[in-house]
Amino acid sequence: MSSHQDQFDDAMFDYSTGEYAVAISKLQAILAEDPDHFDARLGVAMSHYRLGDYPTAIAEGHRAEKLKPNEQLVHTNLSLFYMKSGDKQTAEKHGLQARIASWKGNMAAPGTEPAPEEDADLRMAQPKAQAFKLPEKFPDMPWKKNTRPGGDQH
Repeated sequence: MSSHQDQFDDAMFDYSTGEYAVAISKLQAILAEDPDHFDARLGVAMSHYRLGDYPTAIAEGHRAEKLKPNEQLVHTNLSLFYMKSGDKQTAEKHGLQARIASWKGNMAAPGTEPAPEEDADLRMAQPKAQAFKLPEKFPDMPWKKNTRPGGDQH
């Protein structure tokens, strides 16, 4: 099983450098041996999405959904794929399912979303998912203090 992990890491490296077609072929090789490899299935869907092939991304997303129907990331991705392909209604349905899955998953009160930093790479679509409702003003970023152009520091 560890060889698949290496193959998967290798494919995700290609994904992270924008080599989506290469990533897809490596992920498909994993899936040929292990059709139920959830992360590989999700990676294929995300790679097709990045290539702009939304119908294939959606089809692969639904295959991942069959493997883990209550996985938040599946629905987050499907919501994103449907949104991009112009099917807002289905996108919202999966957006809702993603929220329900996240409440079930962490049993925190709705609206108190945990922010696991170390997971950031695994939840590839996570930052994108929030794109529907960004706040008007972003909260203060303390690390940006004293870096205003024009040198108006006191």
